[in-house]
Amino acid sequence: MNNPVEDLLTQAEAYEKLAMSHMSTSDRVKYSREGKAIVLAINEIYKESKDPDLMDWMKRVTVKKQKIEKRIKSVPTV
Repeated sequence: MNNPVEDLLTQAEAYEKLAMSHMSTSDRVKYSREGKAIVLAINEIYKESKDPDLMDWMKRVTVKKQKIEKRIKSVPTV
């Protein structure tokens, strides 16, 4: 059984490598929520350990999440 931190970092790495092209609006919403869940889970561990690597991962996931959310808001209504 893997360490929960390793599992989270594996999820964060996969999230960071998501392809942004050809993503539907519903996919963007889903991945935005997934990013939030990952950041909150890493944050719970970070509160106890204060590991700077975890903070870096949270920042990287947040940047990706913000890019996705920016494209949710800029979708024109036709």
